Amino acid sequence: MTEPSPGSTDADLLAEPRLVVEPGVAARVSAIAAPVLQGMGYRLVRIRISGEAGCTVQIMAERPDGSMQLEDCEAISRALSPVLDVADPIDRAYRLEISSPGIDRPLVRRSDFERHLGHLVKVEMAVAHEGRKRFRGTIGAVEGDRVRVTRDDIKAGDEADVLLVMEDIAEARLVLTDELIAASMRRGKAEARELRRDLGLEAPAAPHAEISAKTTKNTRPKKKPAPINTKKHRLAAERARRGEIEPDEGD
Repeated sequence: MTEPSPGSTDADLLAEPRLVVEPGVAARVSAIAAPVLQGMGYRLVRIRISGEAGCTVQIMAERPDGSMQLEDCEAISRALSPVLDVADPIDRAYRLEISSPGIDRPLVRRSDFERHLGHLVKVEMAVAHEGRKRFRGTIGAVEGDRVRVTRDDIKAGDEADVLLVMEDIAEARLVLTDELIAASMRRGKAEARELRRDLGLEAPAAPHAEISAKTTKNTRPKKKPAPINTKKHRLAAERARRGEIEPDEGD
């Protein structure tokens, strides 16, 4: 898994437009929700309106780095519910549901495709590409306003690589694979380590990890020099004072 273009800041990622958008009523909800989310530091990923078991409005969101916690969902729900109540974009009762994109997430921005280069994706086009609307394959590169997909569903005579215009995509979603799960786990561990460092919770180094200089030297105590204020020295000093011997005698 790669990261978005070098130099991209959180502000850049927050302001990055979605290239894959919803039509109809979902578009009206999007026009209301997106500015609220951006003001809170989140990005709108997708809106889906379902009529099963009553009406449910699902809003999928994330932080610029792709993370999303339960606390984030709760904060968005508290902020967005009264705004939607006032704007009233849906003409019937509904249940609001805030969620994270998940591992097999939708890809809606250029940076989403860049971040998941090398992973398997399923694409459904709103505008057919060379007479075909559905593609499945590996994300190879992002080239301008297009994404290169190396297909794994080709038939005889088909081109393996296709360049799909991102704004013509109705839906693009990652396929859950072992590689995608492993990449997500590595990223989660890295984020957890970074959070512990930010909070000062990193475990200290083991006592034996660093050997101090004094433990590498001979630490046996040195012999103390013989004291010079002995009886012998006092007698010699007294005799020298009387002129009987030279001062250095007897040392």
